[in-house]
Amino acid sequence: MYDEVGGSAFFVELVDRFYVGVSGDDVLMPLYPEGSDLTGAKERLSLFLIQYWGGPTTYSDERGHPRLRQRHFPFVIGERERDHWLTHMLAAIDGVCADGNYDASVKARLVEYMTNAAQHMVNA
Repeated sequence: MYDEVGGSAFFVELVDRFYVGVSGDDVLMPLYPEGSDLTGAKERLSLFLIQYWGGPTTYSDERGHPRLRQRHFPFVIGERERDHWLTHMLAAIDGVCADGNYDASVKARLVEYMTNAAQHMVNA
């Protein structure tokens, strides 16, 4: 999908849109150890998604294996947190896909992956 959507810019835009929602979310913001500075979180998520969807392996080169569930285990993630996260991610997907006029399969694949990933992070 990385090549299909034109590369890294798509995923950076997706993550930027996602964090607009997160930055005003009282349920999710306490999960971010850096507080209101979401710069690091944005970079990590962008690099992860770029790598996952077929782009450069910068995420693994810099941070090792993603181990998503393990990396998120220190944070209490229940159904409420999952639902808030997914709400912002689905809105970001809607926005970036609509603005870029991408094929419907791009949106469908992203929604499926993000829905499954959000459920996988639940640990409480």
